[in-house]
Amino acid sequence: MSTPSDRGAPRRYRPATELVHGGGLRTPFGETSEALFLTQGFVYETSAAAEARFKGEDPGFIYSRFSNPTVAMFESRMALLEGAEDARATASGMAAVTAALLCQVRAGDHVVAPKAMFGSCRYVVEDLLPRYGVASTLIDGASADQWRAAVRPNTRAVFLETPTNPTLEVVDIAMVAEVAHAVGATVVVDNVFATPLQQKPLELGADVVVYSATKHIDGQGRCLGGVVLSSKAWIAEHLHNFLRQTGPSLSPFNAWVLLKALETLPLRVERQTTSAARIADFLAEQPGVSRVIYPGRADHPQAEVVKRQMKGGSTLVTFELPGGKAEAFAVADALRLVKISNNLGDAKSLVTHPATTTHQRLSPEARAELGITDGMLRLSVGLEDVDDLLEDLDAALAALGRGARVRAVG
Repeated sequence: MSTPSDRGAPRRYRPATELVHGGGLRTPFGETSEALFLTQGFVYETSAAAEARFKGEDPGFIYSRFSNPTVAMFESRMALLEGAEDARATASGMAAVTAALLCQVRAGDHVVAPKAMFGSCRYVVEDLLPRYGVASTLIDGASADQWRAAVRPNTRAVFLETPTNPTLEVVDIAMVAEVAHAVGATVVVDNVFATPLQQKPLELGADVVVYSATKHIDGQGRCLGGVVLSSKAWIAEHLHNFLRQTGPSLSPFNAWVLLKALETLPLRVERQTTSAARIADFLAEQPGVSRVIYPGRADHPQAEVVKRQMKGGSTLVTFELPGGKAEAFAVADALRLVKISNNLGDAKSLVTHPATTTHQRLSPEARAELGITDGMLRLSVGLEDVDDLLEDLDAALAALGRGARVRAVG
């Protein structure tokens, strides 16, 4: 196989260019699109060649459970985008989160994480890790004092997502990294809401970044995928063998779909972010909306942190209705263009009610502590014309009969 560097010394390109060309491998057939290698295993010219491959003396592929050319291209392209030395792909975002934590901890270790995170991530930290002797402490992620108080000499890792799901709270990554590194802990950041285009955790002091590629990276509701990015040393020491032996493998077909999706990621995220900002401003003006949370607005609770560590806002908008679950359901059900779904980052605009979907396993008290009210809706803004989305939201709010329509849209 040949690579782009075969025609001269490799150079670094800007993100949009890397997402079209980065990490490519070309077969002797000279294909334009990346090749899809739907194969379980690989053959060797001789037994000695197989031995060398298994010893690591020959860097070729062995078995698609832990190495495949199409998956390798996706990993290389993601590493270029993130500014990471290395990456490993997984079957889903939760496989990436779970592997990134489990591969580096053992009984007697300790993990710290904010209480505000996706329900499945909280399950891993709060329920799963303690089953295997790894203690965990959940804190207010916005509080530097709580981070400092929570870490211990045996804290091996800290995990955080920022912005958080669904309240869009923003955690100061540089602050957390300083606190964690003081006790030798690894900082793992779930960057899915910001995308690698709007926030660079590794530049802010994080050690490991994880994504659900199912979200913006695919961006069209087609397949599952995840990826873990870090230094070559960390992946070699902790992650590589863990993935090799436990097998949360990304399908080569899904890797190929994700490779093609990365080509349009900057266009999609830019459009979605611009539309989300307009929608957030519109919702903030409505008398039928009691609260709007959006990282690009000056009234965001961590607006100063947003300015320091994010290059843009988000494709997500969270808003609340004062009438609780009944009003939230009424608005969601009245939407015609925006669809009800718990996914996000899609080309289609999607809305979900976190209290009864993504965070339903939490107790009412835990949801209240996180600020997840019964009247809260999380809106993932898609690629539709923003004026059509505004009109859809305007009509749904007007259906409540509380004078939501305050201006013409379009």
